[in-house]
Amino acid sequence: MLAAPSSAAGKSTLTIGLLAAFARCGAVRAAKCGPDYIDPMFHALASGAPSVNLDPWAMPPAMLRGLAAAQSAEADLLLIEGVMGLFDGAAGGGGSTADLAATLGLPVVLVLDAAHQAQSAAALVRGFDTHRDDIRISGVILNRVGSARHAGLIRGALAPLDIPVVGAVPRRADLAMPSRHLGLVPAAEVEGVRRAIDALGDLIAECVDLDSLERLARPLAEASAPQALPPLPPLGQRVAVARDIAFCFAYPHLLDGWRRAGAEILPFSPLADEPPAPEADAVFLPGGYPELHAGRLAMARTFLDGLRRAAGQGLPVYGECGGYMVLGEGLADAEGVRHRMAGLLPLETSFAERRLHLGYRELRPRGPGPWDGPLAAHEFHYATVLSEGAGEPLFDAAEADGTPLPPMGRRAGSVMGSFAHVIARRESSAESGGTI
Repeated sequence: MLAAPSSAAGKSTLTIGLLAAFARCGAVRAAKCGPDYIDPMFHALASGAPSVNLDPWAMPPAMLRGLAAAQSAEADLLLIEGVMGLFDGAAGGGGSTADLAATLGLPVVLVLDAAHQAQSAAALVRGFDTHRDDIRISGVILNRVGSARHAGLIRGALAPLDIPVVGAVPRRADLAMPSRHLGLVPAAEVEGVRRAIDALGDLIAECVDLDSLERLARPLAEASAPQALPPLPPLGQRVAVARDIAFCFAYPHLLDGWRRAGAEILPFSPLADEPPAPEADAVFLPGGYPELHAGRLAMARTFLDGLRRAAGQGLPVYGECGGYMVLGEGLADAEGVRHRMAGLLPLETSFAERRLHLGYRELRPRGPGPWDGPLAAHEFHYATVLSEGAGEPLFDAAEADGTPLPPMGRRAGSVMGSFAHVIARRESSAESGGTI
């Protein structure tokens, strides 16, 4: 587990570089703690294999162990990138990187941003190592060190802790990945991404003792036999799934679960003006960045007509976040220009009037929905709802700590959607032993 004392310590960049370096000498696999969609895209490019989300707030322990076991089955090494600071979790407690490490019995390697400290790093590492009885820091990687002397000062201060420093990576602003309002820019949009990943791999291979780092690894906790709770059932037997840079936020474990359940996934590209496959018996529009491509989507008549045709046939049409916005009447872009969308739900949204909506959600469907509840989900967007007209809300909702929220989403016949990204069925604390 690669963790850090806080966000912005360089976990993502280091994870990408480590994956690229290890991939040159063996089979390495990756996972991401938490609900992030974009980091796993870079993991996949760097490691040469798909990454997966492991979310200790949304997923019960059996599911976490099953997914981790499946991910590591054909690998020499599994690297999991943490989220935020090591002990930071959801509003109601739980869901931290430390929780996942404890559930899976993983050693934790702390990524320490050394840019503005020297010997004081020892106090920080000591505190993180002793903060919880079920978590120990097995190693440290110093990031953004200013010089060999700087790294030597920190190594000397850490020596009495008997926690090995397995790497010291210098400041390299030229190797930082670009970001936008939802995190890193998706890998498919980064010019020269392969060259950048290779350069990161070269730097990490030079600055990190890969053999020492690998010796810190140990088998997953008991083991994590590949058994998980049944996945959320597929929306249909043949599910048309929008897939391009405007609709790139679909959880791998969700689609893989549908395939294991016998469903056929039929990808299509709305930006290429492709309609859902005519043989599909359900349509799924994941989240992504439709607000950046609203003009093209509004002109994609074949795509929009295909959505309307599926809805007219009574097929389930389900949209999450960006997909929900596209199912609405209109979407205003960052300049305030309104673009006509599919018109299947009574929804007007705007990206010109931005406001952050962020957090875990517990959802309970009102009437027939895509899945039975309760459901664990995550909301992260900046869009503003200008109007949600007449129609039945899709979900009753609450925050992670149980605080009630207004109902989420809308339903109109077989068409439904909301801003929430559904992750898994939500166990009650009694069913899960209070561990999620």
